[in-house]
Amino acid sequence: MKEILAHLFEYKSFTRKEAYDILTNIATGKYDTHQIAAFMTIYGMRSIRVEELGGFRDAMYDLCNKVDFEGQDIIDMCGTGGDGKNTFNISTLASFVVAGAGYKVAKHGNVGVSSGCGSSNVMEQLGYTFTNDKDILKKQLDRANICFLHAPLFHPAMKTVAPIRRALGVKTFFNMLGPLTNPANPKFQSVGVFSLELARLYSYLYQNTNKQYSIIHALDGYDEISLTGDFKVINNRGENYYTVEEIGFSPIAAEELGGGETVIESAQLFQQILNAEGNATQNNVVLTNAAFAIKTFHPEKSFGDCYYEAEQSLMSLKALHSLKLIVNA
Repeated sequence: MKEILAHLFEYKSFTRKEAYDILTNIATGKYDTHQIAAFMTIYGMRSIRVEELGGFRDAMYDLCNKVDFEGQDIIDMCGTGGDGKNTFNISTLASFVVAGAGYKVAKHGNVGVSSGCGSSNVMEQLGYTFTNDKDILKKQLDRANICFLHAPLFHPAMKTVAPIRRALGVKTFFNMLGPLTNPANPKFQSVGVFSLELARLYSYLYQNTNKQYSIIHALDGYDEISLTGDFKVINNRGENYYTVEEIGFSPIAAEELGGGETVIESAQLFQQILNAEGNATQNNVVLTNAAFAIKTFHPEKSFGDCYYEAEQSLMSLKALHSLKLIVNA
């Protein structure tokens, strides 16, 4: 590790193979916690290179406990986190809306590190029992169109770094890996990232796969469509710039996206929105993100048509029904 840290101090980058070996050694306990914390801290002070991101991703995926859903057309809607915005659980809510609209979702998630309430926090508070039992997950996917993949149960590397990430309390390169390392390896991916630079790195990596993808970044720093300002969506066909007005809304204030001070409050808000009792702003943000996920399946459809599908799912309580099915499975 001394040589690796010296490498970083000299502003040198790693090859894909070197990055692969570093993450493998972290996951298999070759370094102690102080060395890992030092690496994560120093590494976080520089920009990640595409070769490094690819190497970290390859190692994380090769080490994970994989889930095979036998060729089903599945989407993951997983954000990087790390935007520091402390919004309510937009992408998780949008995942249930997409499931309620009839699409299969394998939601990859974790507890909050740089935010107060990650997707795993809210799911646990709502009564969901985390599992890596493939039969149970397949049953949930069949019945509810959605299953939840709690990252630490599938990624041995998480066991090593989880306490270190909690102690640091800031985003690290592990935030960048979540959307890239879903153990079900879904064909479709709608992913939010906290920087435009990272969005373009993701795009480069996805171009070398068979995935159909949408990479979302709000230009004011959110890792999802926030409707607080303009945003970009990078997909298989290129990079697209959207204003809030052109998709039919007016920009909102950041304060309207607050997620509550506690996990309990976040879960209450989550249930309120799925019960079709959210306010117009909350609904619009969730439905817009769900619409772009649906559009990932059907790029030929207009945003308006995809939004209508999402709205029907939420307002008819089909999204809520999907939640009830997996919590009570």
